Amino acid sequence: MPEVELIDVEVAYARSDQQMLLRVRVPPGTTAGQAIDASGILDHFPKLDWKNTSIGIFGKVCKPEHILNAGDRVEIYRPLLMDPMQQRRQRAAKSRTL
Repeated sequence: MPEVELIDVEVAYARSDQQMLLRVRVPPGTTAGQAIDASGILDHFPKLDWKNTSIGIFGKVCKPEHILNAGDRVEIYRPLLMDPMQQRRQRAAKSRTL
């Protein structure tokens, strides 16, 4: 039986206090969701519920069904705590009062 050639991909997740980048060797045709599961990242972040948050490849949001290419980096995004525009407005208002 011929040996299946694997591809290298990475799975990344970052919190404010800790970040992790894991290299995973997977068969061609692996999806982003399968790579996350195969990476073991949930062993490091057991409370991470990646199925209910956004994921992406190199900063572009994708679906878990996205088929990966060699060298892709699957990124698991944290939910925003505040709208970025609202945050900028608050900082601007605060600096005007100082």
